Amino acid sequence: MDELRRCSLEALRAAGVEDRLRLTRALADPELTCDTDTALADPGDVPGRPPRPLLVAPGKVPARAAASREGRAALLHALAHIEFNAIGLALDHLWRFEGLPEAYYRDWARVAIEEAQHFTLLCGRLHDVGFDYGDFPAHDGLWEMARKTAADVLARMALVPRTLEARGLDASPAVRAKFAAVGDFQSAQVIDVILRDEIGHVAIGNHWFHALCGQRGVDGLEFHRLALRRFEAPRLRGPFNLSARRQAGFTSQELDELQGQ
Repeated sequence: MDELRRCSLEALRAAGVEDRLRLTRALADPELTCDTDTALADPGDVPGRPPRPLLVAPGKVPARAAASREGRAALLHALAHIEFNAIGLALDHLWRFEGLPEAYYRDWARVAIEEAQHFTLLCGRLHDVGFDYGDFPAHDGLWEMARKTAADVLARMALVPRTLEARGLDASPAVRAKFAAVGDFQSAQVIDVILRDEIGHVAIGNHWFHALCGQRGVDGLEFHRLALRRFEAPRLRGPFNLSARRQAGFTSQELDELQGQ
């Protein structure tokens, strides 16, 4: 019988976009067992990379003004690339760290599946305006932090779902407004779906971060401060979507610190 963590690693190693999506969707199979205790060897080839898009430095990604068809396509492509990376990040959270409760692995499997749905929705909109995933260059910023935190699940929870991915909660209202301003209400509705689900994904990161802090007997705020410095995480700047962050489980104290940093 197939096992959830090994299947997630197989999905992450897949270089083809359709293979990644197919193998990720297969994680929904209720027959998959879950080995929580085995440390899986890093095969050294994760994540698998499709031949397109071309990966460039963040400053070389094209402008994303939505007023023109190509500008709107570039924005949709950038969002699709974020979601493709988010699939991989959830898969990496799942296979890489052993010794956690089974619920941890089931949670991140669900996140990976939902991220695949988001990617598919955005690719559909991209296709509707005459482009495909891979037609624009993209950058690889999210994976830099994943690599830095590969040895510590608590640092991973602190700095990927709770810090970098939570930025999506802040960015969504402005992105939605860009689409609505040019009459692209279909894309705006996709952003609504993504924001709704991402609140849940960040909430999962918050839950496991605080659970692990409790298990280790460390103060969450202090650990987060130290992790930001140790791993050189980017400084977050407002405006912050405080309503969405509260729904995702950030405390008033955490939000006060975020706004005062």
